[in-house]
Amino acid sequence: MSARASNSPLTHQVTLTVLMLAAFALAMVVGFGFYATAQADHVSLERQKIFFANGLKDQIAAVEREQESVTVWDDSIINVKAGNQAWIEENLSVWMYSYYGHNRVYVLDAANRPVHAMREGKVLDPSVYGEDAPALLPTIESLRAKMAEPPSEDASAAPAKMVGEDLVALGGKPAILSIMPLVPSTNRLTQAPGSEYLHISVEFISDKVIGKIAEKYLLDGAHLLPLSQPTGSAAIPLLDSRGVILGYIGWDQERPGLTLVRKAAPALIIGLLLAASVLAFLLRRLRRASSALQTSQDEAQYLAFHDTLTGLPNRALFEDRLRRALLRTTHDTAGHDMGKVALLYLDLDRFKHINDTLGHPAGDELVRQTAARLQHTVREVDTVARLGGDEFALILIDIRDIRAAEDIAERLLQKLQEPFKLIDDQVFISASIGIALSVGAEIDADDLLRKADIALYEAKKNGRGRHQVFAGDMDDLLLRKRKVETELRKALDGGTGIGLAYQPVFAANGKTILGAEALIRWGHEVHGALPAAQFIAIAEERGMIGQLGAWVLQEACRFAVRTELPWLAVNVSPLQLRDAGFAEQVASILADTGLAPQRLQLEITESVLLENSDASRAALTALRESGVGIVLDDFGTGYSSLSYLRRHAIDKLKIDRSFVRLLDGEANAAAIVKALIDLAVALGVDVTAEGVETEAQKILLVAMGCRQFQGYFLSPPLEPAQLLGLSGLAKPHDVVPAAARA
Repeated sequence: MSARASNSPLTHQVTLTVLMLAAFALAMVVGFGFYATAQADHVSLERQKIFFANGLKDQIAAVEREQESVTVWDDSIINVKAGNQAWIEENLSVWMYSYYGHNRVYVLDAANRPVHAMREGKVLDPSVYGEDAPALLPTIESLRAKMAEPPSEDASAAPAKMVGEDLVALGGKPAILSIMPLVPSTNRLTQAPGSEYLHISVEFISDKVIGKIAEKYLLDGAHLLPLSQPTGSAAIPLLDSRGVILGYIGWDQERPGLTLVRKAAPALIIGLLLAASVLAFLLRRLRRASSALQTSQDEAQYLAFHDTLTGLPNRALFEDRLRRALLRTTHDTAGHDMGKVALLYLDLDRFKHINDTLGHPAGDELVRQTAARLQHTVREVDTVARLGGDEFALILIDIRDIRAAEDIAERLLQKLQEPFKLIDDQVFISASIGIALSVGAEIDADDLLRKADIALYEAKKNGRGRHQVFAGDMDDLLLRKRKVETELRKALDGGTGIGLAYQPVFAANGKTILGAEALIRWGHEVHGALPAAQFIAIAEERGMIGQLGAWVLQEACRFAVRTELPWLAVNVSPLQLRDAGFAEQVASILADTGLAPQRLQLEITESVLLENSDASRAALTALRESGVGIVLDDFGTGYSSLSYLRRHAIDKLKIDRSFVRLLDGEANAAAIVKALIDLAVALGVDVTAEGVETEAQKILLVAMGCRQFQGYFLSPPLEPAQLLGLSGLAKPHDVVPAAARA
């Protein structure tokens, strides 16, 4: 008893000291947590304001670019000064409304008198300009003054861009104002200084315009606030050049700090309980002798089952927990339905690019931050594990159905879309997720892993940054694709079963052959003739398109050298053009085969122009400079615009067969085809009509001005020997015997 009494004061003192330190630490953590939450929300709000300010600047710049497309144009000056109202309406006013959404357009003469007015797509009497003149006049006078300034004497200085821009209020509504003079696009037309007409475009800052800005930065609830309505913290003013507030842009403020606290609250509470338990355990341990061996064993146990970089369970612990979760699901002793187990296989997209550009320390930090976000997003009862590199796996227990697993996957993807802070750099990444759900009592952990892996592969193949649920036919589909890939490699290596057919392109008389297009064919020994689109897609997906494209180009050039064909066209995949060495590869093949570059045409799709990558642009430029012709295939079916056609010089347009097929019965189709032909003539390039199948189509196309034709009406794709025997295209030393031609 005396010994116990003598120890009580010391035990009480130690216990009191430890509890006071714990309370102080808790207060510090909670205080810092509130401070960090407030700071995170404040920083997020400032970033959101910057997003909207930059988005508004981008919208103003977009209005200027759209206006510049019609103001720098010889035809604009000629028709406006000639008073051609119909032309002005079609090209300078109504077109700006219907194509770009500009709400109001005015055209002023050199004395600032209105000569044309348009509002909301309707041409009105020019006198309505007087209603908006007071708001527009300061900007007009400022632009006129800038235009009157003498040019800079510094020859190296770039000429100042003549544009007047501001935010104005018209009819009580804020709007973007852009004013530009009509100036020549060539040196064939000149106009005296001071005689320039002005083109005025107005786009109202509506909820739709603000919504586009918000959508770009993934912000919600964006709308226009009038001056009379009170604003909260999530708003920015719309200021004109004089600093007058015209209105406000408001939105639903994102509060990442508060959101994180709410989501982490259960985990924090559990953490506090665990901390209290640990504290009690430590107090009890103070009354016992600590064992160094025990500590060492505990540490070894942890390292054996956890990842050292993130602290997450490693593959060994993950596989153990997965098997236990499946066993618990299928052998519930109480007989209740415990739900299903969902396995999510997650892989960061383009993680290697982060390591290559920012270094491995940045890659390690990205992995650590990703692990933290994953843990904060799922429930405490679920398991997040790192399997290696940038691969993570999540075990979700008691999942009702696949929809619940997909909801969690969506939350994970959204969480990973938030920016990462890596060594003073802000990095945005995405992730792909494969989902597999335990079904039935005989589900195996290895089988569930395999299914999740297949689903992850499908998610990456379908565009990355998404999730994919395993479907039963994925196994069969994957096996079929792998089989086609293997057999295609054998065909390319051995040259068996794969070959080229050639469809000639005729002149207007239907007899003269102007050239031909090379078409790949694969006669499979088991499945017969496989559609080219099918095995080309597999070649692109499996990284074989470079090898396949090089083989086609080599064979086509070898054939062309043996003929009198003026030119031969070969289709090129967008993936080939992204290869920095593609232009050099084409030059090497031309040199090896002896084919003149002027006799080769490469057919590309509109997606190449829309992508507008540096590698593709450089390849096209190098190819055209060498003499190779560039043909835009299936024109009119994609999304390319006139600006892309101007930026990427091409040599020929091919009208898609879908338009030609409708010529016999639809007037609209005829109008579209005529417009495409006129566009080619205006651009100074050739035009070929594909898919000509009737005499009536050919006659109509000739009347429209088309001079090159391709289709089954004139000739189907031919074997090389058939084409060589057609109209004596073979060179004298390559004449094909009559028996072979037959």
